[in-house]
Amino acid sequence: QVQLVESGGGLAQAGGSLTLSCAASGRTFSSDTGAWFRQAPGKEREVVAAISFSGRSTLYADSVKGRFTISRDNAKNMVYLQMTSLKPEDTAVYYCSWGSGGLSPRLDDYRYWGQGTQVTVSS
Repeated sequence: QVQLVESGGGLAQAGGSLTLSCAASGRTFSSDTGAWFRQAPGKEREVVAAISFSGRSTLYADSVKGRFTISRDNAKNMVYLQMTSLKPEDTAVYYCSWGSGGLSPRLDDYRYWGQGTQVTVSS
C-alpha cells in the first residue's frame, strides 16, 4: 500500500522559512515526477512546484519562483520543498504527489497524494 506522509508544516511569520518533507513508502518513486500542490480555503488546488525523476528539471508556479525550491532524494524516496520569504498568501494546505508522466502542473497527472500539511504565514 502506497503511503505519502508530509511533515514540516506549521506557523511562520512573513519573511520566514519552512521546509516541507514528503516520505513515501510502499512503492519506489525514483522514476516518477514529484510535486507539491497547495490549496487555500475557498480556492482550487494548484501546483507549487514539480521535479523530474532525475532532479534535473523543475517547474514552479510564478507566485513562488525565486522563493521556493523543490528537491528530491531518490535513495530515500523523498521529496522536499524549501520555502523562504514566506508571505501570508502562501497560507494553505500543502500536498505532495507523485506521477508517472513528465513535469506537469495538472492535478490529473499525479496519481499518488499525501494527506497534506498546513502552512500558515502570519503578517
